Amino acid sequence: MSGDAMPGGLRLVVLSHVNDPAKVSVYPGDPPPRLETVARLERDGFYLQTVFAGEHTGTHWGAPGHFTPGGLLADELTPEDLFRPAVKVDVRACCAADPGYAVTIADLEDWERRHGRVPTGSIVVLWTGWEERFGTDAFLPHPGFAPETARWLADTGRLGERGGTGTDAFSPDVSTDSSFAVSRIVYRRRRISLEVLANLASLPATGAWVLCGGQINKAGSGSTALIYGVLPPAGSPAVG
Repeated sequence: MSGDAMPGGLRLVVLSHVNDPAKVSVYPGDPPPRLETVARLERDGFYLQTVFAGEHTGTHWGAPGHFTPGGLLADELTPEDLFRPAVKVDVRACCAADPGYAVTIADLEDWERRHGRVPTGSIVVLWTGWEERFGTDAFLPHPGFAPETARWLADTGRLGERGGTGTDAFSPDVSTDSSFAVSRIVYRRRRISLEVLANLASLPATGAWVLCGGQINKAGSGSTALIYGVLPPAGSPAVG
């Protein structure tokens, strides 16, 4: 469906990388993805590939049970958990200067001075510039939120009960934090994390929503996903 045909003038943008095992960054220790052709048109009358990948390889979302004992898993979430308002925080300049940059409360307060308060229940997406490094050795190390920033987002209600975080890097945690402090804060409620996002230049600073697809695996920790940005009509005052 084209943007012109969307109800109310809404527009869709794809925020996912193509699943290409030849150009992928895999989190250390995770299995490498594979695509294997198992049926060919000339031989079988139809074409089919088998996909081998971890639930958190490439663009994906994570469920609370990924880090929280007893937390909701992929098949226990509802569509409302996977369709959330989104804001984008451009921290590319800071991250280019420091690949291990930890986004501060002051960074988000500065964003709010320009764009207004983060809506309750939002996905707060960091635009670090790491999407340009995807598939290269430069994808590690990577930036993320400082733990105190994640706590501020959670404790002030900005994440709400059904919000979360997003990033074009591997994780909302800075890569040097082996304790995954930020992930543990985000997932302690009914929240999700969107990771290894792409095309963030197309996502406005505010006014958009994100819609997360993917397989609903039984007892899944999350899913590789086709994630859409649902944008307001062109010219909307909400677009920043």
